Amino acid sequence: MTDQKTPSSWTLLSCMPVVVMAVVAVVDVLAGPGVGFLPLVSLGPAFAGLVGGWRRTAVFGLAALVLCVALGLYDGLFHERRGYTALASVAGVTGVGVAAAVSRSRREAELASVRSIAEVAQRVLLRPVPLTAGPLQVAVSYTSAVAEARIGGDLYEVVASPYGVRVIVGDVQGKGLVAVETAAVVLGAFREAAYDEPDLAGVGERLERSMARELEGEKFVTAILAEIGTAHEAVFLNYGHPAPMVVRGDGAVEFPEPLAFALPLGLGAHASESPVPYGVGFAPGEQLLLYTDGVTEARDEEGGFYPVGERAHLLDAPDAHRALKALRKDLAQHSAGPPHDDAAMLLLRYHSHGEGKSVPAA
Repeated sequence: MTDQKTPSSWTLLSCMPVVVMAVVAVVDVLAGPGVGFLPLVSLGPAFAGLVGGWRRTAVFGLAALVLCVALGLYDGLFHERRGYTALASVAGVTGVGVAAAVSRSRREAELASVRSIAEVAQRVLLRPVPLTAGPLQVAVSYTSAVAEARIGGDLYEVVASPYGVRVIVGDVQGKGLVAVETAAVVLGAFREAAYDEPDLAGVGERLERSMARELEGEKFVTAILAEIGTAHEAVFLNYGHPAPMVVRGDGAVEFPEPLAFALPLGLGAHASESPVPYGVGFAPGEQLLLYTDGVTEARDEEGGFYPVGERAHLLDAPDAHRALKALRKDLAQHSAGPPHDDAAMLLLRYHSHGEGKSVPAA
């Protein structure tokens, strides 16, 4: 993606053609014809072509030609070749500037079209999660490490299935379009399997088969699957992913881990055994935070990792979305500079049944 210019720098570049031509005119008048400043008038249309369209460049080019003629007559340069050489210089620079501005405008139009298509694809891939799912209030946050991108290599989804609320949060190997392709395969398989499979292990097996069938090479995804039913219990299936954080009603924090971590999705062929689901108590008034390693591996200026467990008190806000925004803001303040990795967070608050509205990621 291209870097966004700040308003101050954009204003400065916009004023440069006028400033340059005015300075050249003043210096030429004061210094006299012997110094040879006249060809520098061509800097006006040259600067105009940096930030404006071809029409703006042509207008400044015409103004530069008029100024060049006026100064040439004042200096008496048209009695020799220097005056005509200066005119040729201004005309040549103007022509090149107009051509460059036309080419840049076409590229910008193509880039705008590509961005528009990409945004639509991104919204389809990481669609809004429901405000509520079963007994849960849901909030999500996604920060992409790629400037201006809404998605990258992290993924999440919440599905209210006949077997309970099923959730996935994952981190795809690699970045860019290849990572997005892998994320699309995993999310598509999860959305279908979450409705069909009677147990969480079956959902995981479907994801493995989909990745083996549709993706080539050594692509893999660390992921955690969760299922919250009616038994006040959260069941997890962990594929080499950071452990979830459970915040109890009294503020105590737990990071439930399996007896043995499974290999990431996509590497199941190398595993001798299938991952085993494990459960932990999860009751009304408690919260469950699923996240990717872009959260826990965010470093401050001294190289310290983000202590997500110590920040659990930020989730005390009555509204789950505001609570997650507070955690995201604290994560951004902790990080030194722009994020180096995508960071996804999904907060499940055991609340009560509500309307199935949808909201985009925070």
